[in-house]
Amino acid sequence: ACICEKNKRVSNCREDNGRCLCDAIGSGVTVDCTTLTSKCLLMKAEMMGSKSGRREKPKDAFQDTDGLYDPECENNGAFKAKQCNGTTCWCVNTAGVRRTDKHDADLKCNKLVRTTWIIIEMKHAERNAPLNVESLKKFFMDTITSRYQLNGRYISSVLYEKPYITIDLKQNSSEKLFGDVDIADVAYYFEKDVKGQSIFHNNAGLNVSIDNEEVKLEKTVVYYVDEIAPEFSMKSLTPGLIAVIVVVVIAIVAAIVVLVLTRRRKGKYVKAEV
Repeated sequence: ACICEKNKRVSNCREDNGRCLCDAIGSGVTVDCTTLTSKCLLMKAEMMGSKSGRREKPKDAFQDTDGLYDPECENNGAFKAKQCNGTTCWCVNTAGVRRTDKHDADLKCNKLVRTTWIIIEMKHAERNAPLNVESLKKFFMDTITSRYQLNGRYISSVLYEKPYITIDLKQNSSEKLFGDVDIADVAYYFEKDVKGQSIFHNNAGLNVSIDNEEVKLEKTVVYYVDEIAPEFSMKSLTPGLIAVIVVVVIAIVAAIVVLVLTRRRKGKYVKAEV
């Protein structure tokens, strides 16, 4: 990984023959960090982020909306591709996060789909001055590699745009070597740590300290990107859509009734020639 000195609105930075190449946010176009990025790409990247500076998420990134459940595990500790709660079943990824709608027990989950990219987004408490970017990056790189034993090559980037801190973990199945910890496990340990629910024996959570100053994190959100896009349908929107249609129909019928009654009360009819 490398730092794009002339453009902070990038991701997936890597070195290539001494140059730092990155993907421009919003377009994915590769930019050369040894020179200025075009105004068009900069404008597009700025529009893709919110005013608060939050980075755009990949279109197939999704959150864990179900939370804790009692999972079925393989002998090696991996999630079984199909998870059930009574007669309701769904398919999960290697992080155990539901990636399909919920169905009956006849649901088929052909294989356990790998989560190749995990985005951890944190927001720190309000402060006057921004954190030092290099100190912040060093803290999280050192913490993830030592505390969670993740090989540094799987930490794609650590980005900071006050007040948001974003960590990208990327690990394809072909890259993961025997004995390497999985990014899904790292993300789970990390999330529990920052929420004060540490899994470690000493129960000591993660103390985020940048330049000897404690940094309080107010919110942490984890997004998952699988090697195959999730298979959610729009069924969950159906009840709301039906409710809107019913309200509109009732309003139209009421208007017609009022109009008819009003005309009858006036008792005026217009005779028209055919």
